[in-house]
Amino acid sequence: MPKYERRPEVIDALTPEQYHITQENGTERPWTGVYNDEKRVGIYVDIVSGEPLFASSDKFESGCGWPSFTKPLVHDHVTELADDSLGMRRVEVRSKHGDSHLGHVFNDGPRDRGGLRYCINSASLRFIPQEDMEAEGYGTYLDQVEG
Repeated sequence: MPKYERRPEVIDALTPEQYHITQENGTERPWTGVYNDEKRVGIYVDIVSGEPLFASSDKFESGCGWPSFTKPLVHDHVTELADDSLGMRRVEVRSKHGDSHLGHVFNDGPRDRGGLRYCINSASLRFIPQEDMEAEGYGTYLDQVEG
């Protein structure tokens, strides 16, 4: 079993935007994230810890301007916390091992797929294409992506 952890050298190598989003609970501007329009088959991992978070098979176009997913790939790798900032009640989504701020989860997702919308910042993720998953140590998840 791989060990996913928060490592200072990885955090030091983040771009200013990645650092702001993952470490300071920031949010990228809508429609600017590199993965908003990503259509390839694969998985999305935490940019800090590498823990697998979401599968392309659970990604959908929500029209919100951020990558949206119906569920986490590994529920134990995602934590959900109450977020009362901005004068509203939201649920923040963080990676468990990397403690990276990922985004928020809302209950306005596709009803036929559970009704949730995990609205995630591209800057908190790294995409692993299906053809690279085995070589990068994510072969266990190949059966959970389509293609």
